Amino acid sequence: MKQVNYAKESKDSVKTKSPLKIILDYIFNSFTIAEMEVRKLRHDPTELLTRAVQPVLWLLIFGQAFSRIRAIPTGNVNYQTFMAPGILAQSMMFISIFYGLSIIWDKDQGILQKLIAMPVPRAAFVTGKAFGAGIRAISQVIIILFLSYLLGLNIKWSLLNIIMSIFTIILGAAFFSSLSMALAAIVKSRERFMGIGQVITMPLFFASNAIYPIQIMPHWLQIIAKINPLSYVVELLRGYLINGSISGTGFDWLILILATVVIQVISAVLYPHIVT
Repeated sequence: MKQVNYAKESKDSVKTKSPLKIILDYIFNSFTIAEMEVRKLRHDPTELLTRAVQPVLWLLIFGQAFSRIRAIPTGNVNYQTFMAPGILAQSMMFISIFYGLSIIWDKDQGILQKLIAMPVPRAAFVTGKAFGAGIRAISQVIIILFLSYLLGLNIKWSLLNIIMSIFTIILGAAFFSSLSMALAAIVKSRERFMGIGQVITMPLFFASNAIYPIQIMPHWLQIIAKINPLSYVVELLRGYLINGSISGTGFDWLILILATVVIQVISAVLYPHIVT
């Protein structure tokens, strides 16, 4: 009888939580999950460096080659400078879009079942892991900006612009990692997930403004680019790092935030189904 009364009292205490208390608990639980994700980097920090190889090759080889032939109109901006924010966004997306693999791995190892049994809201799991992906992506900001400095690219090196670029990368990583977790909950298999990941990453990259302006695309591709979240990430990064302007970015932020909230809700609903 006492146990039943205790359970009833526990439910009543949850119901009587104030909205502020619920929000604070959600934030605290999310950061706890994010901290667990960051701790994984201590066991394999080389992952961050290996992830940087591809964007470095894009910026060094592809960027320098197309800067010489001047095939893509970028106005008064050198093409290598123009594409640097796009390559940074690409690197962030590639890190985040395969984040669902870790979820499937945790499921196969029996770790995920134990985590889901914890008294933590499902949405906090998704948000915490999304923040963890954002922190991983920050390493790419450091590497790409350092390479840009060595190459002498015309980047606006103000502290505010770099901080805003980091926030942009974190939000972009939150969106793509949440999308990745939703896909992982659907496919539930590493092999299938790898196939789907390969299928969607390159189209998302090439159907964006990462390596060429939207204006030179065919009309049908312009429509796709304008609904592609990666385009808004690139637009913000290009504004902060090249144009040095932080005005008129409200619409881009609004689109990214709304897209992230929607995909987080979807991921939170699908998240428990990965173990079924």
